[in-house]
Order: sequence, then C-alpha cells, then structure tokens
Amino acid sequence: MPSSAKSLLYIAIALSVSTSVIADNSIRSKEIADRFTSCDKNHDGRLTRDEAKGCMPRIFDHFSYIDTDNRGYVTLAQIQAMASK
Repeated sequence: MPSSAKSLLYIAIALSVSTSVIADNSIRSKEIADRFTSCDKNHDGRLTRDEAKGCMPRIFDHFSYIDTDNRGYVTLAQIQAMASK
C-alpha cells in the first residue's frame, strides 16, 4: 500500500474514532442533563445533597468533591465538568 494511501487510512480511522467519542460525550451529557432535571424537585437549577440522595447516588457520594465552594448545592455545569474529566 502506498504511503499516501496509508496516511489517508490513518486519518479516516482517527476521524471515525473522534466522531464516536464526541457522540458518546454528547449522549452522556444529555443523559446527565435529563437525570439532573428529574432530580431537581423544586426546579431551581440546583441540586442539593438531599435531592441527589435517592436520584443521583454517584453525585450524592461525591457531593463534597463537586461542591467545591461549599454552597450546599451543585449545578448541571459542575456535574458535567466532573463527568468529562
């Protein structure tokens, strides 16, 4: 196989892997957003430890780590930032 064909093949593989990762991240972000919305009982855009307790157990377990400012709540943006690490 000529080197230019190999290069194109490698580029095609890299692009397909990148696209798949982006799609997976997008799906995960949507799932997190949907779960957050259903758990946010008072619809204030904030999830308290009590709201997370029965609904988002992994968030509940790591609440102090996510709530870096010790405000007593976490936002969707904070949760998504942690999920992307």
